[in-house]
Amino acid sequence: MSNIIIGALCVIYGIYTLVYRQIKPEKFTKMEAMQRVYGEKAGYVVHVLTYSVLPIVLGIACLVLYLVYGVAVFTSRDPGSLLG
Repeated sequence: MSNIIIGALCVIYGIYTLVYRQIKPEKFTKMEAMQRVYGEKAGYVVHVLTYSVLPIVLGIACLVLYLVYGVAVFTSRDPGSLLG
C-alpha cells in the first residue's frame, strides 16, 4: 500500500511543480538560484528535470512495478531480516 501512496504522491508533486512553475515562477527560489549558477536556460532545465520530470518518472515506475508486476519498491520489513 505504501508503494501506491508514495508513487501517487511523486506523480502529484511533479505535476504540481510543472503547473505552479508556470503560474507563479517567482515562488521557486531554488530555480532562481539554479539560473544564477547554471545560466537562465540551463538552470530552468535542471530545475524542471529534478523537481518535475524525475518525480513523475519515479512515481510512475513505482506504481507500475507494484500494480503490474507486484514488486514492492518500498517495504515495511526490517532491513536486518533480509540478512538471514
